[in-house]
Amino acid sequence: MTRNILTPLLLSLAISGVALPAVAHQANHQAHRAMEKEQKEWGIGGDASAVTRTIEIKMLDTMRFVPDQITVKQGETVRLTVINTGKVMHELVIGTKKELDMHAEMMKKHPNMEHDEPYMAHVSPGKKADIIWNFNRAGQFDFACLLPGHYDAGMVGKINVTAGAQQ
Repeated sequence: MTRNILTPLLLSLAISGVALPAVAHQANHQAHRAMEKEQKEWGIGGDASAVTRTIEIKMLDTMRFVPDQITVKQGETVRLTVINTGKVMHELVIGTKKELDMHAEMMKKHPNMEHDEPYMAHVSPGKKADIIWNFNRAGQFDFACLLPGHYDAGMVGKINVTAGAQQ
């Protein structure tokens, strides 16, 4: 019986344009993110079809990542599955130490700032998220949780990208 009452209401909202723009905005936003691949010093967004392996990284409320060091080969596309085992929000942002330092300072000034880059994952307690990244530049890079207080507490890690032939 409830379904019969709700169906006309939902239909009228969709026809009036209340629900449809939100759905269209979300679809456009997801499509925009999927297409946007900007070369960074630490690599570029990867394609799921090119993933060669998955690395799980746990986020703990002790302000640590496990593991806090990973090694990948230059040219490798990796799925980082980030698992928040804690009870508070965490994030994982890949970058250089300089970039992460600047971003952490910005987060202190604007703690509710939203992120939507392929090298970032905001993860609610008990949830997980994936970052698919192509590490096409060799070197030492970093990852961190930049939520206010987390970075300062030492929630950081290292990525070693070993030199090798591009795939």
